[in-house]
Amino acid sequence: MDPVEARRLAQAGEVVLVDVRNPDEWHRTGVGEGAVPISMQDPAFLDKLMEALGGDAGRPVAVICAAGGRSAQVAAALRARGFGTVHNVAEGMMGSAAGPGWLGRGLPVTPWA
Repeated sequence: MDPVEARRLAQAGEVVLVDVRNPDEWHRTGVGEGAVPISMQDPAFLDKLMEALGGDAGRPVAVICAAGGRSAQVAAALRARGFGTVHNVAEGMMGSAAGPGWLGRGLPVTPWA
């Protein structure tokens, strides 16, 4: 899934978009508008994710990181744990071989403090 589609689906309430980067990264770039920041390094990651999903592991989720590598790992781990529809935003925030990324596409961000 590319960032434009992830943002559109998140705005429509059709997917929960989760930024799995760390707080330093959120502080540097902001968080994609509509994304829920939950660091994959947070020991309470699964609890916070379930809260963001309203307790429904079957609710569609899209994960984004800087360039798609970490989010691909998180997406695979969530699928293995029985989560329903899980998408990886392969371009990430910064861009990758998959494309220019959230920031490169000029999509809006929310400052993180």
